[in-house]
Amino acid sequence: MSAFPATEVLVTAECWQTEPDAEAVIHRAIEAAAEIADADVADAELAVMLTDDTGIRTLNNNWRSIDKPTNVLSFPALQPTGNEPADAPRMLGDIAIAYETTRREADEEQKPFDHHLSHLAVHGFLHLIGYDHENDDDAEDMEALEREILSQLGIPDPYADRIA
Repeated sequence: MSAFPATEVLVTAECWQTEPDAEAVIHRAIEAAAEIADADVADAELAVMLTDDTGIRTLNNNWRSIDKPTNVLSFPALQPTGNEPADAPRMLGDIAIAYETTRREADEEQKPFDHHLSHLAVHGFLHLIGYDHENDDDAEDMEALEREILSQLGIPDPYADRIA
């Protein structure tokens, strides 16, 4: 059995057709994140939905009451209550990534699209396994882990240009 979660990538917006390697980029990023974060996810499943700004805006509005698109959203799965079959897969949750916002951010930050997509996939995955950035200490921990994972993938520090 693989030490990585079973990851299904669903393309729900035609704009992603311009990025034929997106699915491979996401699998590689999530596998690196699972390994480096030392997450117990070998028997788990997650889904990544590649959508557009309209789709993610709807999700953001419905779930967070924020009526605008964003780059990535994570939806951790509710944990089982004990009534599931013993062989039922463990669900980590879902990640949604919006093409137009991801493309715009990558272009504005002069980053390769696949680097930014990798970062968003890693960020979303870390949310699914319990990381957050609601306070400064948690944000520093999550960002340090993101840097380590992305470095392993050969991707420069996405926070390097941030004003201290």
